[in-house]
Amino acid sequence: MIVMEKTSNKSLLAQQERRESNARSYPRRIPIAIEEAEGIFVTDVEGKRYYDCLAGAGTLALGHNHPVVIKAMEQIIQDKRPLHTLDLTTPVKEEFVSEMFSSLPDQLRDRAKIQFCGPTGGDAIEAALKLVKTATGKSSILTFQGGYHGSTHGTMAISGNLGPKERVQGLIPNVHFLPYPYEYRCPFGIKGEEGHKISSRYIENLLDDPESGILPPAAMILEVVQGEGGSVPAPLGWLQEMRRITKERGIPLIIDEIQTGIGRTGKFFAFEHAGILPDVIVLSKAIGGSLPLSVVIYDKDLDQWEPGAHIGTFRGNQMAMATGTATLRHIKDKNLTEHADRMGDKFQVLLKELQEKYPEIGDVRGRGLMIGVEMVDISKAQASNGSHPANPGLASQVQRECFNRGLILEVGGRHGCVVRVLPPLIITEQQVDEVASIFKNAVTAVLGER
Repeated sequence: MIVMEKTSNKSLLAQQERRESNARSYPRRIPIAIEEAEGIFVTDVEGKRYYDCLAGAGTLALGHNHPVVIKAMEQIIQDKRPLHTLDLTTPVKEEFVSEMFSSLPDQLRDRAKIQFCGPTGGDAIEAALKLVKTATGKSSILTFQGGYHGSTHGTMAISGNLGPKERVQGLIPNVHFLPYPYEYRCPFGIKGEEGHKISSRYIENLLDDPESGILPPAAMILEVVQGEGGSVPAPLGWLQEMRRITKERGIPLIIDEIQTGIGRTGKFFAFEHAGILPDVIVLSKAIGGSLPLSVVIYDKDLDQWEPGAHIGTFRGNQMAMATGTATLRHIKDKNLTEHADRMGDKFQVLLKELQEKYPEIGDVRGRGLMIGVEMVDISKAQASNGSHPANPGLASQVQRECFNRGLILEVGGRHGCVVRVLPPLIITEQQVDEVASIFKNAVTAVLGER
Protein backbone atom coordinates (compact mmCIF):
# COMPACT_ATOMS: atom_id res chain seq x y z
CA MET A 1 0.00 0.00 0.00
CA ILE A 2 1.27 3.50 -0.86
CA VAL A 3 1.18 5.86 2.09
CA MET A 4 0.78 9.51 1.16
CA GLU A 5 3.09 11.88 2.94
CA LYS A 6 1.85 15.02 4.67
CA THR A 7 0.43 17.31 1.98
CA SER A 8 2.81 20.12 1.10
CA ASN A 9 4.44 21.36 -2.06
CA LYS A 10 7.80 20.04 -0.90
CA SER A 11 6.57 16.56 -0.01
CA LEU A 12 4.56 16.07 -3.20
CA LEU A 13 7.38 17.39 -5.39
CA ALA A 14 9.79 15.02 -3.65
CA GLN A 15 7.41 12.15 -4.28
CA GLN A 16 7.07 13.19 -7.91
CA GLU A 17 10.84 13.22 -8.28
CA ARG A 18 11.14 9.70 -6.87
CA ARG A 19 8.47 8.24 -9.10
CA GLU A 20 8.29 10.30 -12.29
CA SER A 21 10.56 10.40 -15.33
CA ASN A 22 13.63 12.60 -15.36
CA ALA A 23 12.17 14.13 -18.53
CA ARG A 24 9.65 16.17 -16.50
CA SER A 25 10.27 19.86 -17.06
CA TYR A 26 7.81 22.42 -15.66
CA PRO A 27 8.11 21.41 -11.97
CA ARG A 28 11.80 22.31 -12.08
CA ARG A 29 10.91 25.99 -12.60
CA ILE A 30 7.40 26.03 -11.14
CA PRO A 31 7.77 24.02 -7.92
CA ILE A 32 4.16 23.65 -6.77
CA ALA A 33 1.50 20.99 -6.43
CA ILE A 34 -1.80 22.45 -7.65
CA GLU A 35 -4.91 21.80 -5.55
CA GLU A 36 -7.55 24.06 -7.16
CA ALA A 37 -7.92 26.18 -10.29
CA GLU A 38 -10.44 28.69 -11.53
CA GLY A 39 -10.20 31.30 -14.26
CA ILE A 40 -6.75 32.83 -14.36
CA PHE A 41 -5.86 31.52 -10.88
CA VAL A 42 -4.41 28.31 -9.49
CA THR A 43 -4.05 27.50 -5.79
CA ASP A 44 -1.39 25.15 -4.44
CA VAL A 45 -1.83 22.53 -1.71
CA GLU A 46 -0.61 25.03 0.89
CA GLY A 47 -3.30 27.55 -0.01
CA LYS A 48 -1.20 30.08 -1.95
CA ARG A 49 -2.88 31.54 -5.03
CA TYR A 50 -1.06 32.35 -8.28
CA TYR A 51 -1.88 34.18 -11.49
CA ASP A 52 -1.45 31.53 -14.19
CA CYS A 53 0.11 33.21 -17.22
CA LEU A 54 1.32 29.90 -18.62
CA ALA A 55 -2.23 28.57 -19.07
CA GLY A 56 -1.27 25.07 -20.12
CA ALA A 57 1.21 26.48 -22.65
CA GLY A 58 -1.72 28.20 -24.35
CA THR A 59 -4.21 25.34 -24.01
CA LEU A 60 -6.51 27.09 -21.53
CA ALA A 61 -8.01 29.77 -23.75
CA LEU A 62 -10.86 30.31 -21.27
CA GLY A 63 -8.74 29.68 -18.19
CA HIS A 64 -9.36 26.93 -15.67
CA ASN A 65 -12.79 25.33 -15.23
CA HIS A 66 -14.73 27.89 -17.23
CA PRO A 67 -18.51 27.44 -16.76
CA VAL A 68 -19.17 26.80 -20.47
CA VAL A 69 -16.54 24.06 -20.49
CA ILE A 70 -17.86 22.44 -17.31
CA LYS A 71 -21.42 22.56 -18.66
CA ALA A 72 -20.34 20.84 -21.88
CA MET A 73 -18.67 18.05 -19.88
CA GLU A 74 -21.71 17.58 -17.68
CA GLN A 75 -24.04 17.47 -20.69
CA ILE A 76 -22.04 14.68 -22.33
CA ILE A 77 -22.33 12.59 -19.16
CA GLN A 78 -25.99 13.37 -18.51
CA ASP A 79 -26.94 12.47 -22.09
CA LYS A 80 -24.98 9.19 -21.90
CA ARG A 81 -23.00 10.12 -24.97
CA PRO A 82 -20.15 7.82 -25.99
CA LEU A 83 -16.78 9.00 -24.69
CA HIS A 84 -14.65 7.09 -27.19
CA THR A 85 -15.50 6.32 -30.82
CA LEU A 86 -12.23 5.90 -32.76
CA ASP A 87 -13.08 7.75 -36.01
CA LEU A 88 -16.73 6.73 -36.11
CA THR A 89 -18.88 9.81 -36.34
CA THR A 90 -21.41 11.12 -33.81
CA PRO A 91 -23.66 14.18 -33.57
CA VAL A 92 -21.12 15.66 -31.14
CA LYS A 93 -18.31 15.20 -33.65
CA GLU A 94 -20.30 16.64 -36.56
CA GLU A 95 -21.22 19.66 -34.45
CA PHE A 96 -17.54 20.25 -33.67
CA VAL A 97 -16.55 19.98 -37.33
CA SER A 98 -19.29 22.41 -38.34
CA GLU A 99 -18.16 24.90 -35.70
CA MET A 100 -14.52 24.48 -36.71
CA PHE A 101 -15.28 24.94 -40.42
CA SER A 102 -17.44 28.00 -39.73
CA SER A 103 -14.35 29.58 -38.14
CA LEU A 104 -12.30 29.29 -41.34
CA PRO A 105 -11.93 32.03 -43.95
CA ASP A 106 -14.53 31.53 -46.70
CA GLN A 107 -12.10 30.40 -49.42
CA LEU A 108 -10.57 27.84 -47.09
CA ARG A 109 -13.90 26.59 -45.72
CA ASP A 110 -15.22 25.74 -49.17
CA ARG A 111 -12.23 23.47 -49.90
CA ALA A 112 -11.53 22.08 -46.42
CA LYS A 113 -11.07 18.49 -45.29
CA ILE A 114 -10.29 17.56 -41.68
CA GLN A 115 -8.22 14.74 -40.17
CA PHE A 116 -8.60 13.90 -36.48
CA CYS A 117 -5.30 12.85 -34.97
CA GLY A 118 -4.00 11.52 -31.68
CA PRO A 119 -4.50 13.88 -28.76
CA THR A 120 -1.29 15.90 -29.12
CA GLY A 121 -0.17 18.62 -31.49
CA GLY A 122 2.93 16.60 -32.25
CA ASP A 123 0.84 13.79 -33.72
CA ALA A 124 -1.04 16.30 -35.88
CA ILE A 125 2.25 17.67 -37.22
CA GLU A 126 3.32 14.11 -38.02
CA ALA A 127 0.04 13.65 -39.89
CA ALA A 128 0.56 16.88 -41.83
CA LEU A 129 4.03 15.77 -42.93
CA LYS A 130 2.67 12.41 -44.09
CA LEU A 131 -0.18 14.16 -45.88
CA VAL A 132 2.02 16.44 -48.01
CA LYS A 133 4.56 13.74 -48.75
CA THR A 134 1.79 11.41 -49.91
CA ALA A 135 0.12 14.11 -52.02
CA THR A 136 3.28 15.43 -53.68
CA GLY A 137 5.40 12.29 -53.88
CA LYS A 138 8.31 14.35 -52.55
CA SER A 139 10.31 14.08 -49.34
CA SER A 140 12.12 17.34 -48.56
CA ILE A 141 10.65 19.62 -45.89
CA LEU A 142 11.48 23.32 -45.55
CA THR A 143 11.34 24.56 -41.98
CA PHE A 144 12.77 27.46 -39.99
CA GLN A 145 15.46 28.20 -37.46
CA GLY A 146 13.90 28.78 -34.05
CA GLY A 147 10.75 26.83 -34.91
CA TYR A 148 9.16 24.31 -32.57
CA HIS A 149 6.69 21.67 -33.73
CA GLY A 150 6.76 18.96 -31.05
CA SER A 151 8.91 16.35 -29.35
CA THR A 152 8.17 13.20 -31.35
CA HIS A 153 10.87 11.68 -33.52
CA GLY A 154 9.60 13.40 -36.65
CA THR A 155 8.68 16.75 -35.13
CA MET A 156 12.06 17.07 -33.42
CA ALA A 157 13.66 16.74 -36.85
CA ILE A 158 11.84 19.84 -38.12
CA SER A 159 12.29 21.90 -34.93
CA GLY A 160 15.19 24.26 -34.36
CA ASN A 161 16.02 23.44 -30.74
CA LEU A 162 19.24 21.42 -30.69
CA GLY A 163 19.12 20.21 -27.06
CA PRO A 164 16.56 17.40 -27.44
CA LYS A 165 18.23 16.15 -30.63
CA GLU A 166 21.73 15.70 -29.32
CA ARG A 167 21.21 12.19 -27.94
CA VAL A 168 18.54 10.97 -30.37
CA GLN A 169 20.02 9.56 -33.55
CA GLY A 170 18.43 8.91 -36.93
CA LEU A 171 15.88 11.70 -37.18
CA ILE A 172 13.93 11.97 -40.43
CA PRO A 173 16.12 13.06 -43.37
CA ASN A 174 15.72 15.77 -46.02
CA VAL A 175 14.86 18.55 -43.58
CA HIS A 176 16.22 21.97 -44.51
CA PHE A 177 16.34 24.92 -42.09
CA LEU A 178 15.80 28.45 -43.40
CA PRO A 179 16.39 31.82 -41.68
CA TYR A 180 13.36 33.14 -39.78
CA PRO A 181 13.01 36.95 -39.65
CA TYR A 182 13.81 37.41 -35.96
CA GLU A 183 13.97 41.20 -35.99
CA TYR A 184 15.78 41.71 -32.67
CA ARG A 185 18.47 39.21 -33.63
CA CYS A 186 18.30 39.37 -37.41
CA PRO A 187 20.28 36.44 -38.87
CA PHE A 188 21.56 38.80 -41.56
CA GLY A 189 22.60 41.49 -39.08
CA ILE A 190 20.12 44.00 -40.48
CA LYS A 191 17.34 45.66 -38.55
CA GLY A 192 13.85 46.49 -39.81
CA GLU A 193 12.07 45.73 -43.03
CA GLU A 194 15.23 45.13 -45.06
CA GLY A 195 16.10 42.13 -42.89
CA HIS A 196 12.94 40.20 -43.73
CA LYS A 197 13.22 41.23 -47.40
CA ILE A 198 16.67 39.66 -47.53
CA SER A 199 15.24 36.51 -45.94
CA SER A 200 12.55 36.32 -48.63
CA ARG A 201 15.02 36.91 -51.47
CA TYR A 202 17.39 34.31 -50.02
CA ILE A 203 14.65 31.67 -49.80
CA GLU A 204 13.33 32.40 -53.29
CA ASN A 205 16.81 32.19 -54.77
CA LEU A 206 17.46 28.93 -52.90
CA LEU A 207 14.36 27.33 -54.38
CA ASP A 208 15.21 28.46 -57.91
CA ASP A 209 18.91 27.56 -57.80
CA PRO A 210 19.47 24.30 -59.74
CA GLU A 211 22.52 23.64 -57.56
CA SER A 212 21.05 24.56 -54.16
CA GLY A 213 21.38 20.95 -53.04
CA ILE A 214 17.70 20.84 -52.05
CA LEU A 215 15.31 18.68 -54.05
CA PRO A 216 11.85 20.12 -54.81
CA PRO A 217 10.15 20.13 -51.40
CA ALA A 218 6.97 18.41 -50.24
CA ALA A 219 6.09 21.43 -48.08
CA MET A 220 7.16 24.46 -46.13
CA ILE A 221 6.11 24.58 -42.46
CA LEU A 222 6.20 27.65 -40.23
CA GLU A 223 4.75 29.38 -37.18
CA VAL A 224 3.30 32.86 -37.64
CA VAL A 225 4.60 33.64 -34.15
CA GLN A 226 7.36 31.32 -32.99
CA GLY A 227 6.26 30.17 -29.54
CA GLU A 228 8.96 28.12 -27.85
CA GLY A 229 11.43 30.04 -30.02
CA GLY A 230 10.78 33.11 -27.88
CA SER A 231 7.42 34.64 -28.92
CA VAL A 232 8.92 35.95 -32.15
CA PRO A 233 6.30 37.35 -34.56
CA ALA A 234 6.99 37.11 -38.28
CA PRO A 235 6.58 40.37 -40.22
CA LEU A 236 3.34 40.30 -42.18
CA GLY A 237 5.07 41.23 -45.42
CA TRP A 238 7.41 38.26 -45.02
CA LEU A 239 4.48 35.89 -44.48
CA GLN A 240 2.88 37.21 -47.65
CA GLU A 241 6.11 36.57 -49.51
CA MET A 242 6.34 33.00 -48.16
CA ARG A 243 2.82 32.37 -49.44
CA ARG A 244 3.64 33.88 -52.86
CA ILE A 245 6.89 31.96 -53.16
CA THR A 246 5.33 28.60 -52.23
CA LYS A 247 2.18 29.17 -54.29
CA GLU A 248 4.10 30.01 -57.46
CA ARG A 249 6.16 26.83 -57.11
CA GLY A 250 3.35 24.48 -56.11
CA ILE A 251 4.77 23.91 -52.64
CA PRO A 252 2.13 23.22 -49.96
CA LEU A 253 2.35 25.71 -47.08
CA ILE A 254 1.71 24.26 -43.61
CA ILE A 255 0.92 26.76 -40.87
CA ASP A 256 1.44 25.42 -37.35
CA GLU A 257 -1.37 27.10 -35.37
CA ILE A 258 -1.10 24.77 -32.38
CA GLN A 259 -0.23 27.59 -29.98
CA THR A 260 -1.19 30.66 -32.02
CA GLY A 261 -4.65 29.52 -33.09
CA ILE A 262 -8.14 30.15 -31.66
CA GLY A 263 -7.78 33.82 -30.81
CA ARG A 264 -4.41 33.80 -29.08
CA THR A 265 -2.81 36.47 -31.30
CA GLY A 266 -5.84 38.75 -31.68
CA LYS A 267 -7.21 36.96 -34.75
CA PHE A 268 -8.96 33.60 -34.75
CA PHE A 269 -6.01 32.22 -36.74
CA ALA A 270 -2.65 33.96 -36.67
CA PHE A 271 -2.22 33.73 -40.46
CA GLU A 272 -5.25 36.02 -40.84
CA HIS A 273 -3.09 38.99 -39.76
CA ALA A 274 -1.26 38.66 -43.08
CA GLY A 275 -4.36 37.98 -45.18
CA ILE A 276 -2.96 34.70 -46.52
CA LEU A 277 -4.49 31.24 -46.98
CA PRO A 278 -2.32 28.21 -46.18
CA ASP A 279 -2.80 24.77 -47.71
CA VAL A 280 -2.62 23.01 -44.34
CA ILE A 281 -3.45 24.19 -40.82
CA VAL A 282 -2.40 22.21 -37.76
CA LEU A 283 -4.43 22.77 -34.58
CA SER A 284 -4.38 21.47 -31.04
CA LYS A 285 -4.16 23.00 -27.53
CA ALA A 286 -7.09 25.46 -27.27
CA ILE A 287 -9.38 23.61 -29.74
CA GLY A 288 -10.20 20.97 -27.11
CA GLY A 289 -11.42 23.47 -24.55
CA SER A 290 -8.73 22.25 -22.09
CA LEU A 291 -9.03 18.57 -23.08
CA PRO A 292 -6.69 16.68 -25.48
CA LEU A 293 -7.59 17.09 -29.15
CA SER A 294 -5.72 17.75 -32.39
CA VAL A 295 -6.68 18.09 -36.03
CA VAL A 296 -5.24 18.85 -39.43
CA ILE A 297 -7.37 20.97 -41.77
CA TYR A 298 -6.25 21.03 -45.39
CA ASP A 299 -7.17 21.71 -49.00
CA LYS A 300 -9.13 18.82 -50.51
CA ASP A 301 -6.65 18.49 -53.40
CA LEU A 302 -4.14 17.10 -50.89
CA ASP A 303 -6.51 14.35 -49.76
CA GLN A 304 -4.61 11.54 -51.48
CA TRP A 305 -4.47 9.22 -48.47
CA GLU A 306 -5.63 5.62 -48.44
CA PRO A 307 -7.92 4.46 -45.62
CA GLY A 308 -5.95 4.04 -42.39
CA ALA A 309 -3.02 6.18 -43.58
CA HIS A 310 -3.02 8.03 -40.26
CA ILE A 311 -4.75 6.47 -37.29
CA GLY A 312 -4.75 6.74 -33.51
CA THR A 313 -6.90 5.14 -30.82
CA PHE A 314 -7.81 8.38 -29.07
CA ARG A 315 -8.73 10.44 -32.14
CA GLY A 316 -12.39 10.03 -31.15
CA ASN A 317 -12.32 11.97 -27.86
CA GLN A 318 -15.98 13.01 -27.67
CA MET A 319 -15.67 14.99 -24.44
CA ALA A 320 -12.91 17.13 -26.00
CA MET A 321 -15.04 17.74 -29.07
CA ALA A 322 -17.92 18.93 -26.89
CA THR A 323 -15.73 21.22 -24.79
CA GLY A 324 -13.99 22.37 -27.95
CA THR A 325 -17.27 23.36 -29.58
CA ALA A 326 -18.31 25.25 -26.45
CA THR A 327 -14.97 27.06 -26.33
CA LEU A 328 -15.01 28.04 -30.00
CA ARG A 329 -18.52 29.44 -29.66
CA HIS A 330 -17.74 31.35 -26.47
CA ILE A 331 -14.66 32.96 -28.00
CA LYS A 332 -16.78 34.16 -30.93
CA ASP A 333 -19.81 35.19 -28.86
CA LYS A 334 -17.71 37.25 -26.44
CA ASN A 335 -15.35 38.67 -29.11
CA LEU A 336 -12.36 37.31 -27.20
CA THR A 337 -10.10 37.66 -30.25
CA GLU A 338 -10.54 41.44 -30.17
CA HIS A 339 -10.21 41.36 -26.38
CA ALA A 340 -6.92 39.43 -26.67
CA ASP A 341 -5.66 42.04 -29.13
CA ARG A 342 -6.48 44.91 -26.75
CA MET A 343 -5.09 43.18 -23.66
CA GLY A 344 -1.92 42.27 -25.57
CA ASP A 345 -1.43 45.90 -26.58
CA LYS A 346 -1.95 47.00 -22.98
CA PHE A 347 0.59 44.45 -21.74
CA GLN A 348 3.18 45.61 -24.26
CA VAL A 349 2.70 49.28 -23.36
CA LEU A 350 3.29 48.52 -19.67
CA LEU A 351 6.29 46.28 -20.37
CA LYS A 352 7.87 48.80 -22.72
CA GLU A 353 7.53 51.48 -20.05
CA LEU A 354 9.54 49.18 -17.78
CA GLN A 355 12.05 48.60 -20.59
CA GLU A 356 12.78 52.35 -20.66
CA LYS A 357 14.12 52.08 -17.09
CA TYR A 358 15.86 48.74 -17.54
CA PRO A 359 17.91 48.28 -20.73
CA GLU A 360 18.49 44.71 -19.53
CA ILE A 361 15.09 44.17 -21.13
CA GLY A 362 16.42 44.01 -24.65
CA ASP A 363 13.12 43.47 -26.45
CA VAL A 364 9.38 43.36 -25.79
CA ARG A 365 7.44 41.76 -28.62
CA GLY A 366 4.55 39.55 -29.56
CA ARG A 367 1.10 39.53 -31.03
CA GLY A 368 -2.08 39.53 -28.96
CA LEU A 369 -1.67 37.55 -25.73
CA MET A 370 1.52 35.83 -26.88
CA ILE A 371 4.28 38.10 -25.57
CA GLY A 372 8.03 37.70 -25.06
CA VAL A 373 10.34 39.76 -22.87
CA GLU A 374 13.96 39.12 -23.87
CA MET A 375 16.61 39.61 -21.19
CA VAL A 376 20.11 40.65 -22.27
CA ASP A 377 23.55 41.21 -20.76
CA ILE A 378 24.29 44.92 -21.21
CA SER A 379 27.77 44.50 -19.71
CA LYS A 380 28.85 42.79 -22.93
CA ALA A 381 29.28 44.32 -26.36
CA GLN A 382 26.49 44.32 -28.90
CA ALA A 383 26.62 41.82 -31.75
CA SER A 384 26.69 42.84 -35.40
CA ASN A 385 22.89 42.83 -35.44
CA GLY A 386 22.87 45.50 -32.71
CA SER A 387 21.61 43.32 -29.85
CA HIS A 388 23.35 42.49 -26.59
CA PRO A 389 24.06 38.82 -25.75
CA ALA A 390 21.31 36.73 -24.23
CA ASN A 391 21.09 36.65 -20.43
CA PRO A 392 19.37 33.40 -19.43
CA GLY A 393 20.43 33.80 -15.81
CA LEU A 394 18.57 37.10 -15.54
CA ALA A 395 15.48 35.62 -17.21
CA SER A 396 15.48 32.76 -14.70
CA GLN A 397 15.88 35.15 -11.79
CA VAL A 398 12.97 37.29 -12.95
CA GLN A 399 10.81 34.22 -13.55
CA ARG A 400 11.62 32.94 -10.05
CA GLU A 401 10.92 36.32 -8.42
CA CYS A 402 7.58 36.46 -10.25
CA PHE A 403 6.76 32.98 -8.98
CA ASN A 404 7.63 33.94 -5.40
CA ARG A 405 5.20 36.88 -5.75
CA GLY A 406 2.36 34.71 -7.05
CA LEU A 407 2.80 34.88 -10.83
CA ILE A 408 3.45 31.83 -13.00
CA LEU A 409 5.42 32.55 -16.17
CA GLU A 410 7.69 30.39 -18.31
CA VAL A 411 11.00 31.06 -20.00
CA GLY A 412 11.95 30.08 -23.53
CA GLY A 413 13.69 31.31 -26.65
CA ARG A 414 17.36 31.15 -27.55
CA HIS A 415 19.43 30.24 -24.48
CA GLY A 416 16.26 30.43 -22.36
CA CYS A 417 16.52 34.22 -22.14
CA VAL A 418 12.90 35.11 -22.93
CA VAL A 419 10.24 35.42 -20.24
CA ARG A 420 6.97 34.47 -21.91
CA VAL A 421 3.53 35.90 -21.07
CA LEU A 422 0.75 33.55 -22.18
CA PRO A 423 -2.38 34.17 -20.08
CA PRO A 424 -5.92 32.95 -20.77
CA LEU A 425 -7.87 35.05 -23.25
CA ILE A 426 -10.33 35.99 -20.50
CA ILE A 427 -7.78 38.09 -18.59
CA THR A 428 -9.28 41.44 -17.54
CA GLU A 429 -7.76 44.93 -17.76
CA GLN A 430 -7.36 44.97 -13.99
CA GLN A 431 -5.59 41.62 -14.06
CA VAL A 432 -3.24 42.87 -16.80
CA ASP A 433 -2.32 45.78 -14.51
CA GLU A 434 -1.81 43.41 -11.57
CA VAL A 435 0.34 40.96 -13.54
CA ALA A 436 2.44 43.80 -15.00
CA SER A 437 2.89 45.23 -11.49
CA ILE A 438 4.15 41.90 -10.16
CA PHE A 439 6.52 41.64 -13.13
CA LYS A 440 7.81 45.15 -12.46
CA ASN A 441 8.39 44.34 -8.78
CA ALA A 442 10.25 41.17 -9.73
CA VAL A 443 12.55 43.04 -12.13
CA THR A 444 13.17 45.71 -9.49
CA ALA A 445 13.99 43.05 -6.90
CA VAL A 446 16.60 41.54 -9.22
CA LEU A 447 18.11 44.70 -10.75
CA GLY A 448 17.40 47.32 -8.08
CA GLU A 449 15.28 50.46 -8.00
CA ARG A 450 15.87 52.96 -10.82
